[in-house]
Parts: sequence; C-alpha cells; structure tokens
Amino acid sequence: MDTGFLKISNGCAIPRSDIPQLSFAEFRENALNIVKGGGKVVHYFGYKENGTVKLLAVLRTDELLIAGTDAPDSYPSFTNECEPFHLFEREIAEQFGIRPEGHPWLKMVRYHPNETGKPDVFDNDYSEDIPGRYDYYQVDGDEVHEVAVGPVHAGVIEPGHFRFNCIGERVFHLEIQLGYQHRGIENLLTNVDSKRLPIIVESIAGDTTVANATGMAQAVEALTQVETDTGSRIIRTIALELERIANHTGDLGALSGDVAFLPPANYFGRMRGDFLNMTLLLCGNRLGKGVVRPGGVRFTIDDEIRNELMRRINELEPQMKHVIDLLFSTPSVRSRFEGCGTVSKGDAEKLGLVGPAGRACGIQSDIRREFPTEYYQKFEIPEYYEPSGDVYARARVRADETMLSIKMIKTLLENRIETQAVDFGNFNLSPGSFVVTVNEAWRGELSHCILTGDNGEIARYKIKDPSFHNWNGLSMSLRDTGISDFPLNNKSFNLSYCGFDL
Repeated sequence: MDTGFLKISNGCAIPRSDIPQLSFAEFRENALNIVKGGGKVVHYFGYKENGTVKLLAVLRTDELLIAGTDAPDSYPSFTNECEPFHLFEREIAEQFGIRPEGHPWLKMVRYHPNETGKPDVFDNDYSEDIPGRYDYYQVDGDEVHEVAVGPVHAGVIEPGHFRFNCIGERVFHLEIQLGYQHRGIENLLTNVDSKRLPIIVESIAGDTTVANATGMAQAVEALTQVETDTGSRIIRTIALELERIANHTGDLGALSGDVAFLPPANYFGRMRGDFLNMTLLLCGNRLGKGVVRPGGVRFTIDDEIRNELMRRINELEPQMKHVIDLLFSTPSVRSRFEGCGTVSKGDAEKLGLVGPAGRACGIQSDIRREFPTEYYQKFEIPEYYEPSGDVYARARVRADETMLSIKMIKTLLENRIETQAVDFGNFNLSPGSFVVTVNEAWRGELSHCILTGDNGEIARYKIKDPSFHNWNGLSMSLRDTGISDFPLNNKSFNLSYCGFDL
C-alpha cells in the first residue's frame, strides 16, 4: 500500500528534496493510517523555512518512514483519532502557535512563548503578570482534595510539579507540570560551532550522556560521509551498555529503599558505583563524557584496560545475580511491587510508551533489535517483556536487561579491540540534507534529527528523549492508587526532567 511516506534507513542521510511534500489533508490521512495500523510516532515537529512553518513526521513500522507538509494556522487534531500524537501536537502548538482544533487536552509543554510571535493558542488563561499560569484539572466533590508536590523537592531531584486529585488516600488523577529545566537546547544547537556541538549534546541529560552523544555522532557521520571502524563501534556499544547497567542498578536500589528493604538497596548502590567506575576507567569520566565523538571514539581500550574491565565485570556478575534473586524472592517486596501502579498494554500503546516502561506493559519493541546500530547487529536481542504493567514488571525488566547487558559486555571484551582514537574537530555537513538516528537508550527510544540548510548549516536539530513518551505513563500508573505509592511508582519509571524539557 502506498502511504505517501518515503522509506529511509536509520542513520543514513538523504537530500531534503527527496522528502515527500504532501498536501496537509494527505499528510494527515496517511500519518493517521500508519499509526492506527500499528506504527509508532518517532517524531512529529515543526521547523521554519523561508518565513513559513513546515511540519515533518518520522514514523516507524518495521522500517522508518518520513513525509512533510506546509503547516496551516490550525488543523483538525490528530489526537482525537490517534492518541500517540497527543504530546507532539501540544509541542508544535507551543513552539509555533499552530492550534490542533479539538485536541482533548491542549496545554503547554515547557511554558515559553512561541517562536513566531503569534498569540498563544492554548485554552487556559495565561497572564503576562504570572508567567506559566495554568488552571489545573480539577475533580468536583466535597471530599475531594488536591495535593501539590514540587517543583522544589526535599531530595536531590530536578524540578517538576505534581498535582494529585484525591479522595482520602486514593488518587483520581495525577497532573504533571514540567518545563522548569527548559534551556532552549534545540535552538542552541543550530547556532553552535562544530567543536562545541558534542559537548552541549553530552549535557542534555547527564544519565544519558553516552546515548545522546552516540545519536549525535551517528547523525554527523551520515552528513559528512564518515564511516567508523569496528573497534570504535564495539567501544560505543560497551559504553552504552555500561550506562544502561549503572542506571538500572541504581533504580533497583532506589526501589529497594522505597519498600524499606535496605540490604539490596545498599548492595545495588555500591554496585552502581562499581559500574560507573568501569566507565571512568574507559574514558576518565564516570558518566561517559568524552568517549564518543563523530568519526569514532576518543579513548581506545588496550589489552590492560580490557583485562581489567573483564576482571571487574566477572566479579560483579554473580553479585548482581545474587542481589536480584534476593530482591525478587522476598515476599514483602513482592507484595509491594505486584499490582502497584498498573498500566494496561492498551493504555501503554495509546500513550506510546517506550523502553522498559513499554516492555513492562507487554510491548516487545527494542530498538537494538529492530533498528540496530553500532555493534548490536551481532547480538540476538530477545523479545522479552513482562505483561503485568506494574512496579514489579518495571523492576523485573530492568533486572533482566542488566544481566543481558553484562553478558553482552563480556562478549565484546573477549577479543582485542583494534581502533584509533579520533578528535574530529571542525566539520562541514552536507547541505540540504536530512538524517534521523534512533537508538535504545537505557530509558528507551532516543532519537536525534538534523536538517541542514543550503550552506550546510544546521537549520533544525530535533531531539526526542524516551521520557517524552513516558511521563504520561506515570500519570496513568497513579490512577486509583494510594498517594503513598507515588515515590515507588515514580522511581519505577525514573524519567528525565531535563531530557524532556531540553
């Protein structure tokens, strides 16, 4: 069936002139048909060109698809017919003042003026005297009360506001307001020299340093016709999996602490540090800053480092298995995890959940298997998932992924890794081109898009963190749940504020 969308490859640049430019009616109909038929929304965003605004959609089925159109001043909302477009339409409305008519919940995303200078198109009463004013969703009833948490929190946590509608301890609805970390990253990346580009991308979200740097590097390599060697792809894969392990291990420890089971909380906390120190050994930074650059990697792994990494991971593997078994075999833990914060598979698909949060609801998607980059095509990534959609499932998926990642790293360390360190420096991008990269970061599907102008300048840099899909999953998990279960559910998702706010 002809969808009107062009099939493209992950991390391969194409001329922008090849992107189908459809009438808006055709664009809307075809995009809706693809997603209603089981496709996923990777990107749907706007960009300015010659004084006008254009829209572009990247969708995925078993392949990536792209098409564009001229943006109207308003249009019939996609979300009314197909829920996964929900947040993408709100972002376009905020950034460009284009109203999706009939959108079921049109509110701001990051609370900033749109780029066109047009009046804002939102339903709520915003006031210039009270920036970010928003009329929260309310539930009527004499016994209904609201609980406001944040944006400043008691712990070491980034700012975000949570508004609960409750009757007694039971939560009817959780509304999440973000935007406090908005730094204008996407606009900044269109006005930065090539040497600073990797440094800024690495700072999008500290816990996703390697994955963001890898997505950026793949895009730049496609736009400069540079190919990386096998050794650098192996090192990138090791760094990505170390990032995954460290974050999953930290989350399992935090979940243990949230149910007052302190032995695994302490063990996981210590092992998280051990895995971070493996990344430190690799590149001199515990978060992996500096390891990935366009053209390859800045740090090689000689036999001495390789043997030391293998020694450490062999030592940690049985410890990790033991502590995971301890956590999930403890009845008091299972009683708190099971049935808590359940999100159904149907709701997860409508919300577009990705990564461990999606797999915990029965969605089998894993970008490492479906659109492999770096060295992942050499691995058999299993179609594992948990069907229950609760805290137990989200924790179990993290534990299983951790053990899989350990095995992958051990396999990659078995043989000598031959590569040369690179420092790509300044580079010139292909003019009039487009590229999208999709990778499985530790939270799920992470994507970077670059459109270049006639002189090779970056005309639009679009980033989608997996948290963009998953924050509404946290809201759904709290429905008809005790408010005291919020910390447990929040940690079971562990989403990014700064990765969302950009």
